[in-house]
Amino acid sequence: MKTIKIAGVPEHFNLPWHMCIENGEFEEVGINLEWTDVPEGTGKMCQMLRDGETDMAVILTEGIVKDINAGNDSKIVQVYVQSPLIWGIHVDAKSKYKEVADLKDKKPAISRMGSGSHLMSIVNAQNQNWDTSTLQFEIVNTIDGAVEALSNGKADYFMWERFMTKPLVDKGIFRRIADCPTPWPCFVIAVRNEVLEKHPNTIAQILEIINMTTEEFKMIPSIDRTLASKYNQKIEDIQEWLALTHWSQKNLDEKVLNKIQNQLFELKIIDKKGTFAEIVNSL
Repeated sequence: MKTIKIAGVPEHFNLPWHMCIENGEFEEVGINLEWTDVPEGTGKMCQMLRDGETDMAVILTEGIVKDINAGNDSKIVQVYVQSPLIWGIHVDAKSKYKEVADLKDKKPAISRMGSGSHLMSIVNAQNQNWDTSTLQFEIVNTIDGAVEALSNGKADYFMWERFMTKPLVDKGIFRRIADCPTPWPCFVIAVRNEVLEKHPNTIAQILEIINMTTEEFKMIPSIDRTLASKYNQKIEDIQEWLALTHWSQKNLDEKVLNKIQNQLFELKIIDKKGTFAEIVNSL
């Protein structure tokens, strides 16, 4: 039995992985796939890949592209979710902010530098034609940290996946004032190069198993109810999320990578662009 460590956020996107693990599908082919939930998100997972704490990560595209450019010795092996991630722009429910324009020169809460919440707050600022060089950030690590920072005024707004944050909106803790979808596929699967070199067939088998599940995921009977119950969501929100979400079984396209890198470069999130071969591995 070969042990492979994998990390991902504890969100509805990753239920297919848990189903495959619980059903023993990896074990059947001699793979012990050890899953770690990482509520801190992409910045933390980049660090885990660098430190060898995980072999694989289901990670935000822009975050891992940035980190590979900055020396993370890993590669993207596949797109996991093809559709954009819809980032909700959230404020404290009692705050005076009513629309995105009110947030100019205000401080976003972010999970950590290099995280999706950090990068997307820069993308959003550019969308609004704000000066991105003047942005100040409050590092909060997790969504609970963001609740605290917004309620005590240490930060003014927080960008996080809209549907996972919806229960906080429903409870009257956050108010969502707008959405900001990513201009690219949201999640990819990244693997440390050392693992890719030593175990290419194992990684290929893992991808084959997860792809069979994601291809049929929406057709699983009562999957909406399962997701709603597991992730404390309203069934109508999950149904809307399922309609908007498209999993992928293909690798990242070179044109799409160029688009991502061009935008990250323009926003000064990266200071150089990597080649396709440096960032993507075609197993």
